[in-house]
Amino acid sequence: MEDPEISAGEEPRTKVPLAIEDIIGAIVMGALCLITFVNVLVRYFTNDSFAWTEEISIFLMVVMTLVAGGAAVARDKHIRIEFFFDAGSEKRKRLLSMLSAFGIFVLFVAMAILGARVTYDDFHFGDTSPGIGVPMWIYTMWLPVLSVAIALRALGVLIRKGQGK
Repeated sequence: MEDPEISAGEEPRTKVPLAIEDIIGAIVMGALCLITFVNVLVRYFTNDSFAWTEEISIFLMVVMTLVAGGAAVARDKHIRIEFFFDAGSEKRKRLLSMLSAFGIFVLFVAMAILGARVTYDDFHFGDTSPGIGVPMWIYTMWLPVLSVAIALRALGVLIRKGQGK
C-alpha cells in the first residue's frame, strides 16, 4: 500500500534532492558496465584480462549498493514485511515506519563509526590493495561517507513521519 501523502510517481519532499542518488547510481552503473565490457573484449581478443577490473568492479558494486540503499531509505521503500506493515491503521503504519527509520539510523551511524576506524587503520598502516596496489583507504573511505548519508536520509524519514508527512 502506497503512502497516502505520496501519490503514484511522486517523490517525497526532501531538503536534499533524491536525484543525487539516482545520478550517482547511474554513473556507477555505467562505469561498471563499461569496465566489464572492456575486460570482456580484451579477454576475448588476447586471452588475457586487466588485473584492475575485478578490484574496481567490486568497489563500484559496493558503492552502488550503498547509494541505492540510501535512495530506498529516503523514499521509504526499503525491505519490510508487508503483512505486518499493511495490517494496521495509518497510525500503526506511521509508527512502524518511524521505528524502521530509527533502526536504520542507528545501524548506519554504527557502520559509519566502524568504517571510519577501518579507514583510519588502512591509512595509518599503509595497506594497499592486492590487485593494483593502491592505498586501501581510497576504497574504504566510502563506507563511512555513504553510511552517514544513509543515516541522514533515515533521520529525514524519521522527522517527516514524526511530523505526519
